This record gives sequence, C-alpha cells and structure tokens, in this order.
Amino acid sequence: MEALEAYSSSDEEGSVRHPSPVAFDPELSASVLSNLKERCKVQSAPEVPVKLEQATVLRIDPTVKELAFNPTYEQLFAPQVGPMNPFKSQQQLAQKNILSGHVEPAHFDAFQFENQRRTYHIHGYAIDPSVGEGMAPQSMPFIGDLEQAGEFDGATVFEMKGSQKVGEKRLREQPGDSDKVEEYKGPWRQYVGEVKVAKPTEAQKLILDQMIRSKKRKEKEQKEETIDETTELHIEDPHDYLGRSFLHIPQDVDVDLRAEDPPEKCYAPKKLLHTWNAHTKGVAAIRLFPKSGHLLLSAGMDSKIKLWEVYKDRRCIRTYTGHGKAVRDICFNTDGSQFISCSYDRYVKQWDTETGKCLGRFTNENKTTPYCVKLNPDADKQHLFIVGCADKKIYTWDMKSGEIVQEYDRHLGSVNSVTFVDENRRFVSTSDDKSLRVWEWDIPVDMKYIAEPHMHSMPSVTLHPNGKWIACQSMDNQIKVYGVHNNFRLNRKKTFRGHIVAGYACQSDFSPDGSFVLSGDADGKLTLWEWKTTRIFTRFKAHDKVCIGCQWLPHETSKVVTCGWDGFIKLWD
Repeated sequence: MEALEAYSSSDEEGSVRHPSPVAFDPELSASVLSNLKERCKVQSAPEVPVKLEQATVLRIDPTVKELAFNPTYEQLFAPQVGPMNPFKSQQQLAQKNILSGHVEPAHFDAFQFENQRRTYHIHGYAIDPSVGEGMAPQSMPFIGDLEQAGEFDGATVFEMKGSQKVGEKRLREQPGDSDKVEEYKGPWRQYVGEVKVAKPTEAQKLILDQMIRSKKRKEKEQKEETIDETTELHIEDPHDYLGRSFLHIPQDVDVDLRAEDPPEKCYAPKKLLHTWNAHTKGVAAIRLFPKSGHLLLSAGMDSKIKLWEVYKDRRCIRTYTGHGKAVRDICFNTDGSQFISCSYDRYVKQWDTETGKCLGRFTNENKTTPYCVKLNPDADKQHLFIVGCADKKIYTWDMKSGEIVQEYDRHLGSVNSVTFVDENRRFVSTSDDKSLRVWEWDIPVDMKYIAEPHMHSMPSVTLHPNGKWIACQSMDNQIKVYGVHNNFRLNRKKTFRGHIVAGYACQSDFSPDGSFVLSGDADGKLTLWEWKTTRIFTRFKAHDKVCIGCQWLPHETSKVVTCGWDGFIKLWD
C-alpha cells in the first residue's frame, strides 16, 4: 500500500513523485528461502527401508569345492532349497562325492594298516578299526578268529617277528670235505629233515584215480561218436533245361563272369542289396566260387555248411551237414567241383559241391584241432591239401591215400593261417607265437623266419591281386604289408589303421583292381582304405556283432559280401 501511495495522480501539475525506499530485513528473507527450499526439494535417491533378514542370507552352491566367505554351521548343513527330482530314490538324493556314497579321507598310519592286514591274512584276526582311539591294544576288541587272537595275546606279525628264536631257523646239512668231490655238497646241500619224494595220500590217490577214469571214459565216448554226413537240396531242380547243374557259370547276368581281366576301376559300396539269414549261430567264414564268384559257400558255428546264389534269386541251394561242432574254415578246389572243411570236432572232410556227398574224412593220430585248411592251387596237385593245427604243426594230406605225406613242425604256437604265394611254389604261415614263416613246398624247413619284438599274432593273411604283396591282419589293430618278391620285407609305408580287431580273427580282402583294402572289425563295421595313400576311404556299420569276413566279387566294381557273428550274410553295392 505504501508503494501505491507513493505514486501521485496524473491530474497533479507536472510534479513527479518517486516511491519511498523499503528497508531490507535479513531474518524475513532467510525464512522465505528456507520455505521455498522445502517446497521445491528434489529427492534423487529416495530412502528404502533395509530388510536385514534377506541381506544376511548367502546362497551356497553344493556343487562347488571352494567358498568365498566363512559360512556358519547352520548355513553349511542347511537343507537344499528348490524342487526335488521325484524319480530319484532316497539313496540317490543323499549327498555323495562318488557314485556309491560319500568318502572322507582317514588319517591312518600306513605301517599300522599293513601290519594289521598281514596279521589278518596270516593268523585270521585283527584289531577292529571301528573302535575309538585312546584304548590300549590289549583291551581293544578283535575281529576274525578270536581264539587265535587269545592264543597269541593279540600280537601282530611285526611283534611276533622280534620274538622268534634263532633255533627255529631251518638248518642245512654239513657241506662235507671239499677235497673229496663225491662227498662235498657245497651250497646245494639239503635242509635237515627235508623230504624230496612227494607221495600222494590215500585220499589224493582216490581223487586221481577218479579223474583218470573219467578222462578215459570221455575219450572213449568221443571215439565212438560218429556223425553221418547228410545233405539237403533246397531248390526243386538242380539242372536247367539243357541239363547243366547250378555249378555252371550263368551268362544271362549283367556282368561277364567268364572274363579273365578284372574291372578297370572299382568303387566303394554304399547301400545294402540283400541279406541272407544264413545260420542259427554266427558265420565263421565265407568263400566265393573260383574265378566266377556266382556261388557263395558259408561255414557256420551251427556245424553246417551252406551254398548260396549270388545272382538272380539269391536262394540257398544246398546244406551240407556232417560236423559235430562249429566249422572253422572252408576252401574250394580250382574248378569248384569239390571243397574241404575243418571243424572243432577235429576232422577235415572232403565234399562234392554238386551232390553233397562226403568223399573223405581226415584226422591225425593225436586228433588235434585243425584251425586252417588250404588246397594246393596247382592243377597237378589238386589231391594235396595242407592243414594248420593246434599242436603247432602243419600237415600235408593226400586225398587219394588218406595219409600224411609231409609235416612242418617249426612253429611254437597254434597255426592260424596258410597262404600260397610266388606262383604256388611257397606258402606263408602265421601262428600264435607271433611269427611269420615262409616255406618252400614239400620242404619241412622254413626258408624265412620273421619275428620282431613289436609284432603281434596275425590270424589272417591275404594275397594282393598282383601277387607282389601280402596283407597280414595284426592283433594290434593294424594291417601290415610284406613284399613277396623282396625277401618278405615289411613295407612300413603300407600300414592300415583305424579299425579294432584285437582278439578276433577278422579276414581282410582286396578289390579286384587292388586299389582298395577292406576288413571287418569287432564292432561289426566294414572299413575300406585306399591302397596308395593308406587313408580310410569309408566306414559303415555292416553287422550287429563282429564282422568276421568280407569278400569282393571278382567281376564287380563295387559289390562286397560280408558275414558276421550275428548269423547274417549281406551283399553291399
């Protein structure tokens, strides 16, 4: 109001009036400023009440092995928080650091542990390890033979060793006079009272006599047991409209089976063409018909041999029955009209392929088990075959006379394979003695003996199509190659790896042009390597069990036959 009154009216004469000055009050301005600050105050970080319970709880991960802070006892042994697996048992939900439970390290003296262990094994008692410490050894309870513990007053073997008397040591006889050679015994003299002749007691005599009688009875039963050879034809007519048997090479197929030259280039198989449900048990070996390969012969662990068609309907043609146990190996002659088989019943038998008639049976005097059999490929020696046996020997049999005409006995283990090389003038044999021997035909002294410390047993040997190399399946999961014309030296650049065959006599083979090496393995897989580079070209699952054998068809570019212990034979292309 005072400011308004200071202004004069406009009607007044030319006089101008100015407002009177107002006095400054510092207390009034300070109160106004404080009220203004309280009203316009900005809170950039509002206060939040602290929850002490959540701030003190720290989570402990039970899977970690280190802690970054010092937790309390309640935090360490608190129950786990979170949903539980409803499908786990109480034992599975328990805390454990190994699969079977929880193991804690025990601070136990190694000497005392060994002392108690030896005492328990020698005397049959020991201190109970579950009792607490601080007790005297005599007052601690024992486990085991308590009577023996009372007899020895709970002493350990270490305590007994110190109490042994010198007189209890065994004494030797007097050495005698060294001047007299006949009476002098030297350091080889006997102990006093030592008895050298070990004579069985009456009870032991009865047991030995019983064992000898049972052994003779079993041998007599095996001699009397004879199995009649039978055969079964599975097709209606074994001859065609021209009177030719099933051994005749067919000419109405896509491939010329009479050709002498192999295919120019081979390719790896990719798909399954056919499966033969061959035998009720595993298949031990397969062999293709010589030169043409239009028939397949299989040896089964069900003691049967079967002949199959490879082309057309792929039927089972004939079954040959005559072995008492599993068949181990089979081999065709040069023209395929006959074949021989060896079995765990200790017999080698000669069969007619077309009629199924058994033409002969062979076994030596000791009746050793034959492991491999091979006919001589020469045309003038078709009546001779060699057999590798479990008695470390190789026998040459004459089919005409039925007698052994030659014997090779330089091996130190069972003979596993026999392979003819160098235009059939020599043959290579492998054995369980981890050696490879080369023999001249009809000369019972090995001309080459290969045995190195790094070598393993080689149960299967295959000749290359050009005849210059042999591929040996080694038990250290490798295929090693030896040169035929360079004194059988090991070709270190040709070593094929990548498959597992340790413990199994898996057979290997070559493609007709020699560009691929193939072999089965223990996992049922078929592996193909390139011959030049030794690299794995392809690998695929062929059988559910061991893939024991494989054969490449001689006139096909990519068809392979495999057999396994699952009882199946499969054709791949």
